[in-house]
Amino acid sequence: MKTKITFGLILCTILFTSCEEDFLERAPLDVITNETFWETEEHLVLAVNAAYANVKEKNTVDMENMGDNTIWPSTTSYQLIGSGNFGNDLGTLDNEWQSQFTAVRQANAFLENYQKADVSEERKEELAAEVRVIRALGYSYLTNFWGDVPLVTTTLTVDELYGPRDPREEVVDFLMEDLDLAAQHLPTEIPTGANRGRMNKGAALGLKARIALYNQRWEVAEQAAKAVMDMGIYELYSNGDPKTSYKELFTYAGNLSGGNNRETIIARLSLTGVTDHNLSREIQVPDQVVRWNPTKSLVDSYLMVDGLPIEMSPLYDVDSYDEVFEDRDPRMVQTILEPGSPWGGRYDSSEEHLDNDPSNDHPEIFEVPKFQSDRRGATTITGYYFTKYVEPSTVAEVGRDVNDIILLRYGEILLTYAEARYEQGELTQADVDMTINLLRDRVGMKHMVLSELQALGLDIREELHRERRVELALEGQRYFDIIRWREGELLAQDVKGTNVEWLPDYLNLSNLRTDENGFIIVSDGRTFDPAKNYLWPVPLPQLERNPALGQNPGW
Repeated sequence: MKTKITFGLILCTILFTSCEEDFLERAPLDVITNETFWETEEHLVLAVNAAYANVKEKNTVDMENMGDNTIWPSTTSYQLIGSGNFGNDLGTLDNEWQSQFTAVRQANAFLENYQKADVSEERKEELAAEVRVIRALGYSYLTNFWGDVPLVTTTLTVDELYGPRDPREEVVDFLMEDLDLAAQHLPTEIPTGANRGRMNKGAALGLKARIALYNQRWEVAEQAAKAVMDMGIYELYSNGDPKTSYKELFTYAGNLSGGNNRETIIARLSLTGVTDHNLSREIQVPDQVVRWNPTKSLVDSYLMVDGLPIEMSPLYDVDSYDEVFEDRDPRMVQTILEPGSPWGGRYDSSEEHLDNDPSNDHPEIFEVPKFQSDRRGATTITGYYFTKYVEPSTVAEVGRDVNDIILLRYGEILLTYAEARYEQGELTQADVDMTINLLRDRVGMKHMVLSELQALGLDIREELHRERRVELALEGQRYFDIIRWREGELLAQDVKGTNVEWLPDYLNLSNLRTDENGFIIVSDGRTFDPAKNYLWPVPLPQLERNPALGQNPGW
């Protein structure tokens, strides 16, 4: 991945000028130009490496703040989008538009020029296939955000406009065909060694399954997901311990570089001192308010160990904060920090009952949430903290996290297959056993049994949605799921946290707003207009440059 960064600026210059008209009769001999670059395999590899810089990194997790799983402590663009309180002048809209079309344009430049190289056809097509997957990934975000978008397959000069937008269905048709073509030329095996993190056949088919699912192409999604499953090379990550396997996938131990991970399909890898990020620290930042605060909505979504929702299970009887975590789906305590767990947040509120002793006797262990910042420990606004995606060794360091950021993994493929089968009216218990129940087996959770759900009057679709939510929490998928399921009303609800009546008496919680039942109200005034909020508005700067784009309904 280091090469991808080192040559990024050079390659961007070439890729962004690839189709401009020649204004000299011959290219200069002392600089790299489009005319002299596309000659060798090394040139092609460098160009592909530059294209990988467009694959989302921590921003994937940042987008979780648009959904209802977590909330940022201060106002951010993604939080505004999730709350419905924004307009088409919000800078993030234009940033996303430009960044994804940058990925498209760089891919187009490669695909227009790669045949010039004196390289075997097999190798050229393999490299082109990697670029096609990267372009499809960019277009998947564009269609999710805006629906209809320009389908651009050639590089345009800086003075050219895209023209009007193309129908979403036509763009998706193109992506389906392009990913099929990519799958034909990509290697089947999981890339290892110096090639780890590169796209392979599973990446092309897995992305096809996701895009098809997001566009209600159930049969296509089923077939693509099954094709990945039938490859026989992917499996759920496990260290043999159901209490830690799921969580470990999102730490250094589960990184692709460790050689034990056969679950991750697409990831953005990091390199110390070059592409570090700050995710672990932001999740448990020891001297500020944590950036990702789990919501009551997410906490309540976890089943009890008997397989029942909290409102139905006789096991759910909560009078204290610790009891919230008892007898729950084991993925809950591997996602949300449980009292008694190691953490990097240093001094929590348990010190307040130690006769004003200024030092906690066990700052490395979390016991009681902290609501008032003293710059000595991690503060929460909901009463909850995440533990998923935290690499403990980097919490104390700023911007030194090199944990993999997972964009697509085999667990999602299993969820996609199950949902696609259900939406076609074909889901069987055998399907559930080879998908949902494999995920549950990893953590030792009770199996999903369709006949039991039906006998209890539980909605199978809702339970499949629940399974996807808890399995993929904090992986940037929740907002897109809410949108495609047409459940936008969830985003209009108040964001709440834990119940103050469950917390120790010695805590000073008088400054917290609560509802009539004692649950903390973190954010209100949210809205969701189904006439417009299922799509983003076309960014104002893009409309000013190209009025032919038109605007989405309601904006």
